[in-house]
Amino acid sequence: MNKQPIEKARDADLRLSSQALQRAAQRARELARQTGTAIVVSRRGVIETIRPDAGTPGVQEPAAPCGKAP
Repeated sequence: MNKQPIEKARDADLRLSSQALQRAAQRARELARQTGTAIVVSRRGVIETIRPDAGTPGVQEPAAPCGKAP
């Protein structure tokens, strides 16, 4: 397995994939807030439900470390 950081990948799609995932997550939060839908996530193997606050724009959870062992 390659131990290099994903930001150093030769493939541009792979290099920029973490930013694309962050944009997709932000869009999912916005859509959940607009529709009053809960977001379901798994953190360390535990499934959690997050209810977005309709009155608070820009709600964002802390970013999870990518590619690092806990």
